[in-house]
Amino acid sequence: MATRRANVLGLGLIGGSLALALAKHGFVVSGSDANSEVEQSALARGVIGAVGIDPLAEISFIATPVSSIPDQAKLALSKTKGIVTDVGGVKSSVVNSVSDARFIGGHPMAGSELAGLDGADDALFEGAVWVLTPSAQSSDESFESLAKIIRTLGAEIVVLDAERHDRLVAVVSHLPHLTAATLMGLAHLTAEEHVAVLRLAAGGFRDMTRVASGLPQIWIDICRENRVAILDALDGMISGLTEMRGIVESQDNQALLSRLSTARNARANLPGRVHELMDVCEVRVPIPDRSGAAAEIFTLAADLGVNIANFEVSHSVEGDRGILVLIIDKASAEMFRGGLMARKFRPSIQTVA
Repeated sequence: MATRRANVLGLGLIGGSLALALAKHGFVVSGSDANSEVEQSALARGVIGAVGIDPLAEISFIATPVSSIPDQAKLALSKTKGIVTDVGGVKSSVVNSVSDARFIGGHPMAGSELAGLDGADDALFEGAVWVLTPSAQSSDESFESLAKIIRTLGAEIVVLDAERHDRLVAVVSHLPHLTAATLMGLAHLTAEEHVAVLRLAAGGFRDMTRVASGLPQIWIDICRENRVAILDALDGMISGLTEMRGIVESQDNQALLSRLSTARNARANLPGRVHELMDVCEVRVPIPDRSGAAAEIFTLAADLGVNIANFEVSHSVEGDRGILVLIIDKASAEMFRGGLMARKFRPSIQTVA
């Protein structure tokens, strides 16, 4: 078999973890970083096999700060003929800046309290959600190849448009970090008056503020690049807290119970992953001859909340377009079929034996 080759540009926690995960699955990985000492450390530790950009790489991951991703993506596109993707936490500014059939934006929802190469972990992406944000220019071939590699790393793929991704992560990722930082600031000020207060910070407080231990530097870029969506999320949080304050002040027990019960039920119903084959079925969808069709199918799955446990692209007897074979939650099958047919796809569904 031919040797598979990959590039990782940016060797921090995510880039280092990517390099290790790719190597574990048979890739020869080249890496680069703005800091030459980091490059040499990654080489000495065996995180990468070579320093630089391999022109023969089938895929290049850009794991640099968000504001530098467009230039780094264009560099990788100019130096290689393979797929290029990124792992930044903001997508609109990146996708709008890089127009190439071989580029697809991405964002693995994974991290660690550890930083840099010291925190690099080849299992970091196993079980994680990995968002892909293909643009109108992204080719189906590039999307399918990238999706296969990400599945190999153990991640679950969700496809969204870039603007929607940024609105959603502002709520589920960026707002929690800023909230945690605010809570820690409040506790710190209180601790200056009452030394024992941080000793009381157990359980829930530690869970809520864990994300505040992340590297502060990356959030400067994120808050600048996703400013509008983050401000909207902060406004929503401020409004919600103001309403909660009014409920507590007025001692409206019924309203408080309703709020807390709604939150408890919503938390209990957070979607999980498909684990048992007995709960899934196979959906086969011929990919029509139009740009972005494969990505459209995955986007529909995300819109409908359909779990994709696995997928592959098989050869079609009808031509060279291929058939997308998806393993999904059986309970979602008919809803997914209806959505596909409404979009002019021709799905067939069968039970997995």
